[in-house]
Amino acid sequence: MPLLYFLPPLGAVLIWSGNMTINQLTVGAIAPSSIAFLRWLLALLVLTPFLLPAVWRHRQTIRREWAKLAILGLLGMGLWQGLAYVAAETTSATNMGILAAMVPLLTVLLSALILREAPSLGGTVGGLVALFGVLVLLGRGDPLSLLELEVALGDLLMVVAATCYALYGVMLKRWPLDLPPWVLLYAQVVFAVLFLLPPYLMGPMTPVDGHNVWLILYAGIPASIVTTYLWMRAIRQIGASQASIFINLMPLFSALIAMAYLGERIALFHLVGGVLVLAGVLMAQTLTQPLVRRAARSP
Repeated sequence: MPLLYFLPPLGAVLIWSGNMTINQLTVGAIAPSSIAFLRWLLALLVLTPFLLPAVWRHRQTIRREWAKLAILGLLGMGLWQGLAYVAAETTSATNMGILAAMVPLLTVLLSALILREAPSLGGTVGGLVALFGVLVLLGRGDPLSLLELEVALGDLLMVVAATCYALYGVMLKRWPLDLPPWVLLYAQVVFAVLFLLPPYLMGPMTPVDGHNVWLILYAGIPASIVTTYLWMRAIRQIGASQASIFINLMPLFSALIAMAYLGERIALFHLVGGVLVLAGVLMAQTLTQPLVRRAARSP
């Protein structure tokens, strides 16, 4: 396989990791409800001139499948990104990157529950290993502290956000919509903007100025449009399973970017929790044999 095929998923994950730092920089510069809405509004305005004719051609399918498109827009764009901005107020970019790396594993688990896909050995054992890693991370190195509910709200919100994005991927697979990829994306963006509008109007509505406009631009174009293009290209070239492995690089990229631009320091619990989560995810993606082998039928 040509090495150039690995550049799109690598680029997408690098931009996503940078967005974890952007999430931190939004704290105090722009309200979570404002950037969550404005980034997708910007993406919608940029995409409309290019996609509106194709959207109009597929209007009958969009009208028929609007409820599914609305749910996908809420999960994959509204809640996943909206919760991440709120989480950034009470957790670090490093933690956010590690917890976001749970998405592939959560996708495996939710696929077993919703799509009735047989659980694999890696999915089960890897899930337990990754869960312990998350407990180490949430407990700041002391999982027993969770019994005293000593957990940062931001960490819990990132777990919920990662679950929403994993559910988004599962429902996208369960609902094979007859729409071109970019039209499918555009329709979801429209619903995401509609869902995020009420929180934006309820405020606080932060004015756009020279201090926060570049945060909106990064979130709205590279982290929304460019990553979508790169990810779709990656799936087309190397497949969804191979592409998802690159998400495991998010903890490393997020930590390095946070160290460079935010001055965050990596503690031992970051390393232990991150390694356990990464090991669990890799086990889930590589040990794909069924957990329980069916007994051969006797002749």
